Amino acid sequence: MLSWDALDPFRFASAGAVTAAFVGVAKADLRSAAQYVARLPYGRNSDPEDPLIVLAEQRGTCSTKHALLRRLAIEQGLPMALVVGLYEMTERNTPGIEPVLRRYGLTSLLEAHCYLCAGGNRIDVTKEPSNDQAEPIGHFLYEEEIDPEQITRYKTGLHRKFLKEWMAGDDRLRGLSFDRVWSIRQECIESLSA
Repeated sequence: MLSWDALDPFRFASAGAVTAAFVGVAKADLRSAAQYVARLPYGRNSDPEDPLIVLAEQRGTCSTKHALLRRLAIEQGLPMALVVGLYEMTERNTPGIEPVLRRYGLTSLLEAHCYLCAGGNRIDVTKEPSNDQAEPIGHFLYEEEIDPEQITRYKTGLHRKFLKEWMAGDDRLRGLSFDRVWSIRQECIESLSA
């Protein structure tokens, strides 16, 4: 996946509330707005359905950060999609989750990840690019374009549906309930905020 620097520095025209919020923090083009979002810490938001919550709380998740930028693209009339993709989350592609996985004898879990598609490229601004040896997510088991309003209930429902199917085909998860596996997944996500 590419990051904010793969986006064009498209200058904003006057538009709606999302554009105004970015201009308010001195970000007047798409690339600098995406860079700003990528540099905000990873963390869950109090109200992920609030379109501007990432800017208000100065943090966000893959879902809230990318939904914000998709809303910006909509206001600016830019061809950019918000996508949810399901992949096997491991320590290699999601550094920081290994202690949780190891505690339960696992090497991976099915995760849902939101990102943008622009110009035929997957763009991920969940965090600032680094040299941390993280393996990029190279393979998605499923991808679907969604609307920003679908990052909560719809995305969670889709994730839960695919996780149940994935569990049925994984012998390591035999004997664990769906609720238990979902709580392990929650622990993994919380470890990323620590």
